[in-house]
Amino acid sequence: MKLLTLLAFWGIAIGQTAFAQNYAKDAESCTSIMVGKKATTDGSVITSHTCDSWYRTWVDMVPAASYDKDTVMNIYDGRMHTEFVADRTNVTVKGQIPQARRTYAFMDTSYPCMNEKQLGMGETTITGRRELKNPQGMFMIEELERVALQRCTTAREAIRLMGELIKQYGYADSGECLTIADPQEVWHFEVFGEGKDKIGGVWAAVRIPDDHVGVSANIPRIGTLDLKDTDRYMASENVFEVAKRLGYWDGKEPFKFWKAYGGKNYSGQWKAFSVREHFILNTLAPSLKLDYEAEELPISVKPEKPVSVTDVMALLRQTYEGTELDVTKNLKVAVKDRESGKTDTIISPKANPWMRPDEIKMLNGIKDGAVKQVRNIAVPQCAYSTVIQLRSWLPDAVGGVVWFSMDNPGQSPRVPVFCGVTDFPAMYKICGNHRHRDDAALWHYRRANKLAALKWGTFRKTMEKNIRHFEEKGQRELPFVEAQYQEILKAEGEEAARAYLTDYTADFIGATILRWDEMADQYWIESRFGF
Repeated sequence: MKLLTLLAFWGIAIGQTAFAQNYAKDAESCTSIMVGKKATTDGSVITSHTCDSWYRTWVDMVPAASYDKDTVMNIYDGRMHTEFVADRTNVTVKGQIPQARRTYAFMDTSYPCMNEKQLGMGETTITGRRELKNPQGMFMIEELERVALQRCTTAREAIRLMGELIKQYGYADSGECLTIADPQEVWHFEVFGEGKDKIGGVWAAVRIPDDHVGVSANIPRIGTLDLKDTDRYMASENVFEVAKRLGYWDGKEPFKFWKAYGGKNYSGQWKAFSVREHFILNTLAPSLKLDYEAEELPISVKPEKPVSVTDVMALLRQTYEGTELDVTKNLKVAVKDRESGKTDTIISPKANPWMRPDEIKMLNGIKDGAVKQVRNIAVPQCAYSTVIQLRSWLPDAVGGVVWFSMDNPGQSPRVPVFCGVTDFPAMYKICGNHRHRDDAALWHYRRANKLAALKWGTFRKTMEKNIRHFEEKGQRELPFVEAQYQEILKAEGEEAARAYLTDYTADFIGATILRWDEMADQYWIESRFGF
Protein backbone atom coordinates (compact mmCIF):
# COMPACT_ATOMS: atom_id res chain seq x y z
CA MET A 1 0.00 0.00 0.00
CA LYS A 2 2.84 2.36 0.82
CA LEU A 3 4.35 1.74 -2.64
CA LEU A 4 1.04 2.40 -4.39
CA THR A 5 0.51 5.57 -2.40
CA LEU A 6 3.95 6.87 -3.32
CA LEU A 7 3.41 6.03 -6.97
CA ALA A 8 0.08 7.83 -6.97
CA PHE A 9 1.70 10.85 -5.36
CA TRP A 10 4.52 10.77 -7.88
CA GLY A 11 2.05 10.61 -10.78
CA ILE A 12 0.11 13.62 -9.53
CA ALA A 13 2.99 15.72 -8.21
CA ILE A 14 5.42 15.14 -11.05
CA GLY A 15 3.24 14.39 -14.09
CA GLN A 16 0.16 16.50 -13.51
CA THR A 17 2.03 19.49 -12.06
CA ALA A 18 4.21 19.59 -15.15
CA PHE A 19 1.11 19.36 -17.33
CA ALA A 20 -0.73 22.12 -15.47
CA GLN A 21 2.23 24.47 -15.49
CA ASN A 22 2.98 23.92 -19.16
CA TYR A 23 -0.62 24.04 -20.37
CA ALA A 24 -0.44 27.81 -20.06
CA LYS A 25 2.58 27.79 -22.36
CA ASP A 26 0.89 26.15 -25.34
CA ALA A 27 2.02 29.11 -27.44
CA GLU A 28 5.48 27.60 -27.11
CA SER A 29 4.48 24.06 -28.05
CA CYS A 30 6.12 22.07 -30.87
CA THR A 31 9.33 22.31 -32.90
CA SER A 32 9.90 21.26 -36.51
CA ILE A 33 13.24 20.96 -38.33
CA MET A 34 13.34 20.60 -42.15
CA VAL A 35 16.32 19.48 -44.25
CA GLY A 36 16.56 19.58 -48.06
CA LYS A 37 17.93 16.61 -50.02
CA LYS A 38 21.27 18.28 -50.85
CA ALA A 39 21.82 19.21 -47.21
CA THR A 40 21.49 15.66 -45.85
CA THR A 41 24.22 13.07 -45.61
CA ASP A 42 22.36 10.52 -47.73
CA GLY A 43 20.18 12.58 -50.09
CA SER A 44 16.97 12.03 -48.14
CA VAL A 45 14.50 14.82 -47.36
CA ILE A 46 13.66 15.32 -43.68
CA THR A 47 10.88 16.96 -41.74
CA SER A 48 10.03 16.54 -38.05
CA HIS A 49 7.69 17.45 -35.21
CA THR A 50 7.66 17.47 -31.41
CA CYS A 51 4.00 17.41 -30.31
CA ASP A 52 4.57 19.28 -27.06
CA SER A 53 1.34 19.30 -25.12
CA TRP A 54 -1.51 17.14 -23.82
CA TYR A 55 -2.62 15.79 -27.20
CA ARG A 56 -3.62 12.15 -27.60
CA THR A 57 -0.82 9.63 -28.01
CA TRP A 58 -2.65 6.75 -29.64
CA VAL A 59 -1.40 5.90 -33.12
CA ASP A 60 -3.05 3.97 -35.92
CA MET A 61 -2.35 3.12 -39.55
CA VAL A 62 -5.46 3.95 -41.58
CA PRO A 63 -5.60 1.74 -44.69
CA ALA A 64 -6.15 2.88 -48.25
CA ALA A 65 -9.76 2.69 -49.39
CA SER A 66 -12.02 2.99 -52.44
CA TYR A 67 -15.40 4.72 -52.39
CA ASP A 68 -18.49 4.84 -54.56
CA LYS A 69 -19.33 7.95 -56.53
CA ASP A 70 -21.11 10.68 -54.55
CA THR A 71 -19.84 9.41 -51.17
CA VAL A 72 -19.17 12.13 -48.59
CA MET A 73 -16.60 12.28 -45.79
CA ASN A 74 -17.02 13.86 -42.36
CA ILE A 75 -14.70 16.60 -41.16
CA TYR A 76 -14.20 16.48 -37.39
CA ASP A 77 -13.16 18.52 -34.40
CA GLY A 78 -11.94 16.91 -31.19
CA ARG A 79 -10.06 13.81 -32.40
CA MET A 80 -6.81 15.19 -30.94
CA HIS A 81 -8.04 14.48 -27.41
CA THR A 82 -9.66 11.06 -27.74
CA GLU A 83 -8.48 8.06 -25.72
CA PHE A 84 -8.33 5.24 -28.24
CA VAL A 85 -8.76 4.59 -31.94
CA ALA A 86 -12.55 4.16 -32.04
CA ASP A 87 -13.32 6.76 -29.34
CA ARG A 88 -15.81 9.41 -30.46
CA THR A 89 -16.33 11.03 -27.05
CA ASN A 90 -16.42 14.83 -27.40
CA VAL A 91 -15.84 14.53 -31.15
CA THR A 92 -18.06 16.77 -33.28
CA VAL A 93 -18.74 16.72 -37.00
CA LYS A 94 -17.91 20.18 -38.39
CA GLY A 95 -19.24 19.41 -41.85
CA GLN A 96 -18.90 17.18 -44.89
CA ILE A 97 -17.04 17.30 -48.19
CA PRO A 98 -17.14 15.01 -51.25
CA GLN A 99 -15.09 11.86 -50.70
CA ALA A 100 -12.30 10.92 -53.11
CA ARG A 101 -12.85 7.76 -55.13
CA ARG A 102 -9.61 6.38 -53.71
CA THR A 103 -7.55 7.33 -50.64
CA TYR A 104 -4.00 6.52 -49.56
CA ALA A 105 -3.03 4.80 -46.31
CA PHE A 106 -1.61 7.15 -43.67
CA MET A 107 -0.16 7.16 -40.16
CA ASP A 108 -2.83 8.67 -37.91
CA THR A 109 -1.06 10.56 -35.15
CA SER A 110 -2.67 13.51 -33.36
CA TYR A 111 -1.31 15.64 -36.20
CA PRO A 112 -1.36 13.07 -39.07
CA CYS A 113 2.22 12.69 -40.23
CA MET A 114 2.92 10.44 -43.25
CA ASN A 115 1.17 8.50 -46.00
CA GLU A 116 2.09 5.45 -48.04
CA LYS A 117 3.44 7.64 -50.88
CA GLN A 118 6.22 9.23 -48.79
CA LEU A 119 4.38 12.48 -48.16
CA GLY A 120 5.33 13.68 -44.68
CA MET A 121 4.23 16.54 -42.42
CA GLY A 122 5.45 18.25 -39.27
CA GLU A 123 3.54 20.95 -37.37
CA THR A 124 3.95 23.88 -35.00
CA THR A 125 1.24 26.22 -33.70
CA ILE A 126 2.10 29.85 -34.50
CA THR A 127 -1.10 31.45 -33.13
CA GLY A 128 -0.96 34.88 -34.83
CA ARG A 129 -3.50 37.65 -34.36
CA ARG A 130 -6.42 36.41 -32.28
CA GLU A 131 -8.99 38.35 -34.26
CA LEU A 132 -8.20 36.29 -37.38
CA LYS A 133 -9.63 33.08 -35.93
CA ASN A 134 -13.13 32.18 -37.10
CA PRO A 135 -14.64 29.05 -35.45
CA GLN A 136 -17.34 28.98 -38.16
CA GLY A 137 -14.83 27.62 -40.65
CA MET A 138 -14.92 23.88 -41.22
CA PHE A 139 -11.26 22.88 -41.02
CA MET A 140 -8.94 22.55 -38.06
CA ILE A 141 -5.30 22.06 -39.04
CA GLU A 142 -5.19 18.35 -38.21
CA GLU A 143 -8.13 17.67 -40.53
CA LEU A 144 -6.46 19.56 -43.38
CA GLU A 145 -3.45 17.29 -42.85
CA ARG A 146 -5.61 14.17 -42.82
CA VAL A 147 -7.41 14.98 -46.06
CA ALA A 148 -4.18 15.99 -47.81
CA LEU A 149 -2.38 12.80 -46.74
CA GLN A 150 -5.30 10.68 -47.94
CA ARG A 151 -5.42 12.37 -51.35
CA CYS A 152 -1.97 13.72 -52.28
CA THR A 153 1.45 12.37 -53.24
CA THR A 154 3.62 15.52 -53.26
CA ALA A 155 4.12 18.56 -51.04
CA ARG A 156 3.02 20.99 -53.75
CA GLU A 157 -0.14 18.99 -54.42
CA ALA A 158 -0.93 18.96 -50.68
CA ILE A 159 -0.47 22.73 -50.39
CA ARG A 160 -2.73 23.41 -53.38
CA LEU A 161 -5.44 21.06 -52.06
CA MET A 162 -5.39 22.58 -48.57
CA GLY A 163 -5.60 26.04 -50.11
CA GLU A 164 -8.68 25.02 -52.11
CA LEU A 165 -10.35 23.47 -49.04
CA ILE A 166 -9.66 26.60 -46.97
CA LYS A 167 -11.12 28.85 -49.65
CA GLN A 168 -14.26 26.75 -50.12
CA TYR A 169 -15.03 25.57 -46.58
CA GLY A 170 -13.14 27.92 -44.28
CA TYR A 171 -10.33 27.59 -41.75
CA ALA A 172 -11.33 27.52 -38.05
CA ASP A 173 -8.02 27.11 -36.22
CA SER A 174 -5.47 29.57 -34.87
CA GLY A 175 -2.31 30.30 -36.84
CA GLU A 176 -0.49 27.10 -37.80
CA CYS A 177 2.66 26.05 -39.60
CA LEU A 178 3.02 22.76 -41.47
CA THR A 179 6.41 21.55 -42.69
CA ILE A 180 5.45 19.46 -45.71
CA ALA A 181 7.92 17.13 -47.42
CA ASP A 182 8.14 14.53 -50.16
CA PRO A 183 11.23 12.65 -51.42
CA GLN A 184 12.23 15.63 -53.58
CA GLU A 185 11.58 18.78 -51.53
CA VAL A 186 10.26 20.31 -48.29
CA TRP A 187 7.99 23.35 -47.86
CA HIS A 188 7.24 25.70 -44.95
CA PHE A 189 3.47 26.44 -44.98
CA GLU A 190 1.69 28.97 -42.71
CA VAL A 191 -2.06 29.56 -42.48
CA PHE A 192 -4.42 31.91 -40.62
CA GLY A 193 -8.13 32.62 -40.58
CA GLU A 194 -9.58 35.58 -42.44
CA GLY A 195 -11.32 37.17 -39.47
CA LYS A 196 -14.68 36.73 -37.75
CA ASP A 197 -16.60 38.42 -40.57
CA LYS A 198 -15.54 36.04 -43.31
CA ILE A 199 -15.26 32.27 -43.55
CA GLY A 200 -12.11 31.53 -45.48
CA GLY A 201 -8.42 31.80 -44.73
CA VAL A 202 -5.09 33.19 -45.83
CA TRP A 203 -1.88 31.23 -46.33
CA ALA A 204 1.62 31.28 -47.77
CA ALA A 205 4.29 28.66 -48.41
CA VAL A 206 8.04 28.86 -49.03
CA ARG A 207 10.16 26.02 -50.37
CA ILE A 208 13.27 25.35 -48.34
CA PRO A 209 16.19 25.25 -50.84
CA ASP A 210 17.54 21.75 -51.41
CA ASP A 211 20.86 22.62 -49.75
CA HIS A 212 19.28 24.39 -46.74
CA VAL A 213 17.84 23.65 -43.31
CA GLY A 214 14.73 25.38 -41.95
CA VAL A 215 13.09 25.56 -38.52
CA SER A 216 9.63 26.41 -37.22
CA ALA A 217 9.11 26.77 -33.48
CA ASN A 218 5.79 28.52 -32.78
CA ILE A 219 6.64 31.81 -34.44
CA PRO A 220 5.39 32.97 -37.89
CA ARG A 221 8.53 32.93 -40.03
CA ILE A 222 7.55 33.73 -43.62
CA GLY A 223 8.72 37.19 -44.68
CA THR A 224 8.60 38.62 -48.20
CA LEU A 225 6.74 36.77 -50.95
CA ASP A 226 7.99 36.75 -54.54
CA LEU A 227 4.97 35.10 -56.12
CA LYS A 228 6.53 35.42 -59.58
CA ASP A 229 9.02 32.79 -58.43
CA THR A 230 6.59 29.87 -58.58
CA ASP A 231 9.33 27.35 -57.86
CA ARG A 232 9.93 28.86 -54.42
CA TYR A 233 6.72 30.59 -53.31
CA MET A 234 3.00 29.86 -53.13
CA ALA A 235 0.18 31.83 -51.47
CA SER A 236 -3.57 32.29 -51.35
CA GLU A 237 -4.89 34.72 -53.95
CA ASN A 238 -6.12 37.02 -51.15
CA VAL A 239 -2.80 37.19 -49.29
CA PHE A 240 -2.26 40.94 -49.85
CA GLU A 241 -5.91 42.03 -50.02
CA VAL A 242 -6.81 40.66 -46.57
CA ALA A 243 -3.81 42.36 -44.94
CA LYS A 244 -4.90 45.69 -46.45
CA ARG A 245 -8.59 45.24 -45.64
CA LEU A 246 -7.90 44.45 -42.00
CA GLY A 247 -5.39 47.25 -41.61
CA TYR A 248 -2.33 45.05 -41.09
CA TRP A 249 -0.44 46.45 -44.08
CA ASP A 250 -0.63 49.89 -45.68
CA GLY A 251 0.39 48.69 -49.13
CA LYS A 252 3.41 50.99 -49.11
CA GLU A 253 6.00 49.45 -46.83
CA PRO A 254 7.55 46.11 -47.89
CA PHE A 255 5.09 43.29 -47.22
CA LYS A 256 6.13 40.76 -44.56
CA PHE A 257 3.72 37.84 -44.14
CA TRP A 258 4.76 37.18 -40.53
CA LYS A 259 4.35 40.82 -39.53
CA ALA A 260 0.98 41.25 -41.22
CA TYR A 261 -0.70 38.10 -39.92
CA GLY A 262 1.39 37.09 -36.94
CA GLY A 263 1.59 40.45 -35.19
CA LYS A 264 3.58 40.51 -31.97
CA ASN A 265 4.78 37.17 -30.66
CA TYR A 266 3.80 35.53 -27.34
CA SER A 267 6.47 37.66 -25.60
CA GLY A 268 4.89 40.86 -26.91
CA GLN A 269 7.70 41.53 -29.41
CA TRP A 270 7.78 42.19 -33.14
CA LYS A 271 10.10 39.28 -33.79
CA ALA A 272 10.03 36.44 -36.33
CA PHE A 273 11.93 33.79 -34.37
CA SER A 274 12.34 32.27 -30.92
CA VAL A 275 15.28 30.89 -28.94
CA ARG A 276 14.84 27.51 -30.60
CA GLU A 277 15.11 28.75 -34.19
CA HIS A 278 18.13 30.84 -33.26
CA PHE A 279 19.85 27.96 -31.46
CA ILE A 280 19.26 25.36 -34.19
CA LEU A 281 20.23 27.58 -37.12
CA ASN A 282 23.30 28.86 -35.27
CA THR A 283 24.31 25.30 -34.40
CA LEU A 284 24.15 24.19 -38.03
CA ALA A 285 25.64 27.37 -39.55
CA PRO A 286 27.76 28.94 -36.77
CA SER A 287 29.84 31.11 -39.10
CA LEU A 288 26.73 33.19 -39.91
CA LYS A 289 26.71 34.42 -36.29
CA LEU A 290 23.00 35.05 -36.42
CA ASP A 291 22.00 37.96 -34.20
CA TYR A 292 19.47 37.15 -31.49
CA GLU A 293 18.61 40.86 -31.21
CA ALA A 294 17.55 41.05 -34.88
CA GLU A 295 13.89 41.39 -35.86
CA GLU A 296 14.01 38.31 -38.08
CA LEU A 297 16.36 35.53 -39.17
CA PRO A 298 16.58 33.83 -42.56
CA ILE A 299 13.80 31.28 -42.91
CA SER A 300 16.51 28.75 -43.77
CA VAL A 301 20.33 28.50 -43.84
CA LYS A 302 22.90 26.37 -45.61
CA PRO A 303 24.44 24.06 -42.98
CA GLU A 304 28.23 23.99 -42.80
CA LYS A 305 28.29 20.21 -42.99
CA PRO A 306 25.75 17.64 -44.19
CA VAL A 307 22.98 16.87 -41.71
CA SER A 308 22.06 13.27 -40.87
CA VAL A 309 18.77 11.98 -39.58
CA THR A 310 20.50 11.29 -36.25
CA ASP A 311 21.66 14.93 -36.15
CA VAL A 312 18.01 15.98 -36.27
CA MET A 313 17.19 13.50 -33.49
CA ALA A 314 20.00 14.99 -31.39
CA LEU A 315 18.75 18.55 -31.96
CA LEU A 316 15.28 17.53 -30.81
CA ARG A 317 16.87 16.21 -27.58
CA GLN A 318 18.50 19.57 -26.86
CA THR A 319 18.35 21.23 -23.45
CA TYR A 320 21.19 23.68 -24.24
CA GLU A 321 23.53 21.84 -21.87
CA GLY A 322 26.95 23.47 -21.73
CA THR A 323 25.69 26.84 -22.97
CA GLU A 324 24.61 30.00 -21.19
CA LEU A 325 21.00 28.87 -21.65
CA ASP A 326 21.57 25.71 -19.57
CA VAL A 327 19.44 25.88 -16.38
CA THR A 328 21.75 23.38 -14.66
CA LYS A 329 24.97 25.30 -15.30
CA ASN A 330 25.35 26.30 -11.62
CA LEU A 331 24.22 22.94 -10.29
CA LYS A 332 27.28 20.73 -10.82
CA VAL A 333 28.84 18.36 -8.29
CA ALA A 334 31.91 16.10 -8.22
CA VAL A 335 31.17 12.38 -7.91
CA LYS A 336 33.32 9.28 -7.77
CA ASP A 337 32.43 6.43 -10.12
CA ARG A 338 32.02 3.20 -8.14
CA GLU A 339 33.43 1.00 -10.91
CA SER A 340 36.37 3.01 -12.25
CA GLY A 341 37.16 5.04 -9.15
CA LYS A 342 37.45 8.19 -11.32
CA THR A 343 35.96 11.50 -10.23
CA ASP A 344 33.69 13.30 -12.65
CA THR A 345 31.67 16.51 -12.62
CA ILE A 346 27.97 15.94 -13.26
CA ILE A 347 24.66 17.70 -12.82
CA SER A 348 23.61 17.49 -9.19
CA PRO A 349 21.55 14.31 -8.72
CA LYS A 350 18.70 16.52 -7.51
CA ALA A 351 18.70 18.66 -10.67
CA ASN A 352 17.58 18.08 -14.27
CA PRO A 353 17.15 20.22 -17.41
CA TRP A 354 13.35 20.12 -17.10
CA MET A 355 12.98 21.65 -13.64
CA ARG A 356 10.22 24.13 -12.87
CA PRO A 357 11.35 27.69 -12.06
CA ASP A 358 10.60 27.21 -8.36
CA GLU A 359 12.83 24.10 -8.26
CA ILE A 360 15.71 26.00 -9.88
CA LYS A 361 15.36 28.84 -7.40
CA MET A 362 15.26 26.43 -4.47
CA LEU A 363 18.40 24.58 -5.57
CA ASN A 364 20.26 27.83 -6.26
CA GLY A 365 19.06 29.45 -3.06
CA ILE A 366 18.29 32.69 -4.86
CA LYS A 367 15.44 35.20 -4.75
CA ASP A 368 12.33 35.10 -6.83
CA GLY A 369 12.74 36.55 -10.31
CA ALA A 370 16.53 36.12 -10.45
CA VAL A 371 16.43 33.09 -12.78
CA LYS A 372 15.74 33.50 -16.48
CA GLN A 373 14.52 30.17 -17.83
CA VAL A 374 14.15 29.67 -21.58
CA ARG A 375 12.14 26.99 -23.31
CA ASN A 376 14.16 23.85 -24.10
CA ILE A 377 13.72 22.04 -27.40
CA ALA A 378 13.10 18.78 -25.54
CA VAL A 379 10.34 19.16 -22.96
CA PRO A 380 8.68 16.67 -20.56
CA GLN A 381 5.15 17.62 -21.65
CA CYS A 382 5.78 16.23 -25.14
CA ALA A 383 3.12 13.72 -26.22
CA TYR A 384 5.15 12.24 -29.07
CA SER A 385 7.68 13.33 -31.69
CA THR A 386 8.59 12.36 -35.24
CA VAL A 387 11.64 12.58 -37.46
CA ILE A 388 10.42 11.76 -40.97
CA GLN A 389 12.99 10.55 -43.51
CA LEU A 390 11.94 10.36 -47.18
CA ARG A 391 14.13 8.60 -49.77
CA SER A 392 13.45 8.80 -53.51
CA TRP A 393 15.70 5.91 -54.55
CA LEU A 394 13.73 3.26 -52.64
CA PRO A 395 10.20 1.87 -53.03
CA ASP A 396 7.72 3.99 -51.08
CA ALA A 397 6.86 1.23 -48.62
CA VAL A 398 10.41 1.13 -47.26
CA GLY A 399 11.74 4.50 -48.45
CA GLY A 400 9.68 6.59 -46.04
CA VAL A 401 10.45 6.16 -42.34
CA VAL A 402 8.93 7.89 -39.33
CA TRP A 403 11.42 7.69 -36.47
CA PHE A 404 8.76 7.81 -33.77
CA SER A 405 9.13 8.58 -30.06
CA MET A 406 6.65 8.93 -27.19
CA ASP A 407 7.02 11.29 -24.21
CA ASN A 408 10.06 13.53 -23.66
CA PRO A 409 12.29 13.32 -26.79
CA GLY A 410 15.28 14.05 -24.57
CA GLN A 411 14.71 10.75 -22.75
CA SER A 412 12.82 8.34 -25.02
CA PRO A 413 13.96 5.96 -27.78
CA ARG A 414 12.89 6.22 -31.42
CA VAL A 415 11.34 3.34 -33.33
CA PRO A 416 11.25 3.07 -37.16
CA VAL A 417 7.77 3.09 -38.70
CA PHE A 418 7.92 2.48 -42.46
CA CYS A 419 5.41 3.69 -45.05
CA GLY A 420 4.52 0.05 -45.67
CA VAL A 421 3.62 -0.76 -42.05
CA THR A 422 -0.05 -1.78 -41.84
CA ASP A 423 -0.69 -2.02 -38.09
CA PHE A 424 0.63 -1.26 -34.59
CA PRO A 425 0.70 -3.20 -31.30
CA ALA A 426 -2.50 -2.80 -29.25
CA MET A 427 -0.87 -0.59 -26.61
CA TYR A 428 0.07 1.93 -29.33
CA LYS A 429 -3.65 2.40 -30.05
CA ILE A 430 -4.47 3.69 -26.55
CA CYS A 431 -3.77 7.22 -25.30
CA GLY A 432 -2.02 7.60 -21.94
CA ASN A 433 -1.77 11.39 -21.95
CA HIS A 434 -5.05 12.20 -20.22
CA ARG A 435 -4.77 9.69 -17.40
CA HIS A 436 -2.49 6.88 -16.27
CA ARG A 437 -3.08 3.61 -18.13
CA ASP A 438 -0.82 0.57 -17.91
CA ASP A 439 -2.20 -0.64 -21.24
CA ALA A 440 -1.00 2.54 -23.01
CA ALA A 441 2.51 2.47 -24.48
CA LEU A 442 3.19 6.04 -23.33
CA TRP A 443 3.40 5.08 -19.66
CA HIS A 444 5.97 2.37 -20.30
CA TYR A 445 8.32 5.17 -21.36
CA ARG A 446 7.04 7.88 -19.02
CA ARG A 447 7.62 5.92 -15.78
CA ALA A 448 11.33 5.55 -16.44
CA ASN A 449 11.61 9.10 -17.78
CA LYS A 450 10.00 10.71 -14.74
CA LEU A 451 12.03 8.61 -12.30
CA ALA A 452 15.25 9.38 -14.18
CA ALA A 453 14.54 13.12 -13.97
CA LEU A 454 14.37 12.90 -10.17
CA LYS A 455 18.06 11.88 -10.05
CA TRP A 456 19.13 12.90 -13.54
CA GLY A 457 22.78 13.45 -12.68
CA THR A 458 22.96 9.80 -11.59
CA PHE A 459 20.46 8.01 -13.82
CA ARG A 460 21.12 9.75 -17.14
CA LYS A 461 24.13 7.56 -17.90
CA THR A 462 22.00 4.42 -18.25
CA MET A 463 19.18 6.16 -20.08
CA GLU A 464 21.42 7.89 -22.61
CA LYS A 465 23.25 4.61 -23.23
CA ASN A 466 19.93 2.94 -24.05
CA ILE A 467 18.82 5.81 -26.29
CA ARG A 468 22.08 5.41 -28.23
CA HIS A 469 21.61 1.64 -28.39
CA PHE A 470 18.24 1.86 -30.16
CA GLU A 471 19.30 4.78 -32.35
CA GLU A 472 22.36 2.84 -33.54
CA LYS A 473 20.34 -0.36 -33.88
CA GLY A 474 17.83 1.39 -36.13
CA GLN A 475 20.51 2.92 -38.36
CA ARG A 476 22.60 -0.26 -38.48
CA GLU A 477 19.68 -2.51 -39.41
CA LEU A 478 18.11 -0.13 -41.94
CA PRO A 479 19.98 -1.48 -45.01
CA PHE A 480 19.10 -5.03 -43.97
CA VAL A 481 15.39 -4.20 -43.63
CA GLU A 482 15.38 -2.49 -47.02
CA ALA A 483 16.99 -5.52 -48.65
CA GLN A 484 14.71 -8.01 -46.88
CA TYR A 485 11.63 -6.08 -47.95
CA GLN A 486 12.66 -6.18 -51.59
CA GLU A 487 13.56 -9.88 -51.46
CA ILE A 488 10.22 -10.79 -49.88
CA LEU A 489 8.40 -8.51 -52.33
CA LYS A 490 9.96 -10.34 -55.26
CA ALA A 491 9.46 -13.83 -53.85
CA GLU A 492 6.11 -13.57 -52.03
CA GLY A 493 4.43 -10.32 -53.05
CA GLU A 494 3.41 -7.00 -51.56
CA GLU A 495 1.25 -8.32 -48.71
CA ALA A 496 4.03 -10.51 -47.32
CA ALA A 497 6.62 -7.73 -47.69
CA ARG A 498 4.43 -5.27 -45.79
CA ALA A 499 3.77 -7.91 -43.12
CA TYR A 500 7.54 -8.17 -42.64
CA LEU A 501 7.84 -4.40 -42.11
CA THR A 502 4.90 -4.43 -39.70
CA ASP A 503 6.42 -7.25 -37.63
CA TYR A 504 9.83 -5.59 -37.62
CA THR A 505 8.40 -2.34 -36.25
CA ALA A 506 6.34 -4.24 -33.65
CA ASP A 507 9.44 -6.14 -32.49
CA PHE A 508 11.41 -2.89 -32.26
CA ILE A 509 8.64 -1.28 -30.20
CA GLY A 510 8.52 -4.29 -27.90
CA ALA A 511 12.26 -4.17 -27.29
CA THR A 512 12.18 -0.47 -26.34
CA ILE A 513 9.23 -0.96 -23.98
CA LEU A 514 10.97 -3.88 -22.26
CA ARG A 515 14.16 -1.86 -21.81
CA TRP A 516 12.32 1.20 -20.44
CA ASP A 517 10.30 -1.00 -18.03
CA GLU A 518 13.55 -2.50 -16.79
CA MET A 519 15.05 0.95 -16.28
CA ALA A 520 11.99 2.12 -14.34
CA ASP A 521 12.35 -0.86 -11.97
CA GLN A 522 16.08 -0.20 -11.63
CA TYR A 523 15.60 3.52 -10.91
CA TRP A 524 12.87 2.79 -8.38
CA ILE A 525 15.14 0.41 -6.46
CA GLU A 526 18.24 2.61 -6.67
CA SER A 527 16.35 5.67 -5.50
CA ARG A 528 15.73 3.88 -2.16
CA PHE A 529 12.40 5.68 -2.01
CA GLY A 530 14.34 8.87 -1.41
CA PHE A 531 12.01 11.32 -3.16
